[in-house]
Amino acid sequence: MMSIGRSNYVTGDQARSLGLAYTRSGSFILRADNTTTLSSSGNGRNSFRIISNNRYGTHVSVFDLRHMPQGCGTWPAIWELGDGVWPEGGEVDIVEGVNDQEPNASSLHTSPGCTMPQSRPETGTPTGLDCDAYADGNAGCGVHTNTPNNYGPEFNDNGGGWYAIERTPTFIKIWFWPRSGGDVPSDAGGISSSSINTDAWGTPTAYFPNTECDIDSKFSPSYIIINLTFCGDWAGAVYGSSGCPGTCEGTLRL
Repeated sequence: MMSIGRSNYVTGDQARSLGLAYTRSGSFILRADNTTTLSSSGNGRNSFRIISNNRYGTHVSVFDLRHMPQGCGTWPAIWELGDGVWPEGGEVDIVEGVNDQEPNASSLHTSPGCTMPQSRPETGTPTGLDCDAYADGNAGCGVHTNTPNNYGPEFNDNGGGWYAIERTPTFIKIWFWPRSGGDVPSDAGGISSSSINTDAWGTPTAYFPNTECDIDSKFSPSYIIINLTFCGDWAGAVYGSSGCPGTCEGTLRL
């Protein structure tokens, strides 16, 4: 969902000077400040949010993730957001969760008039069929990932894995392959390849067809976003029920 949490997103120059964005051993690392003691009335913890320069319509994206933020209060996400006033351009959440709680949630959030069939070829479990952002508390039409080690500490302990998305005018598909024990295709797993053949990737984790949703009218070309926020209207709302101590409250910021 639209990530409304308590965080202070710094600029690129600030992130580099504060050690929140850097490269090491061939990996790009994004992190939040984890040392400062904050005031309950402040702007939130310094964190990151990166947005692609370009917008993408029909496309395939693969994310090779070795570690994701973990801990009570965390709310990391990899998502795509259409142009214009939300949710008119559509939102696709590829990786999203809170408070170290598996499973990963992949979901769509749209303007009214976009639904998903209950039965469709996917390995995940549907959690909602109405993608309307104004229905059901903005739950959207989601799918929980069933493949093991898909989120949080278990994901990290397994060395991470790959998430991928394909968007066309007729569907949106999301796949997950764990680092260890997964059968990641060679053209998705970082092995040099002159082309990508998603037809050989097998049944997706989440499948969103256009049978009851006009993909092209509900989703404009989208920016790719990676961010980490804290608490807010999801991680904070289920903080105690997630087994986390204390409270997770504060000013809500986009």
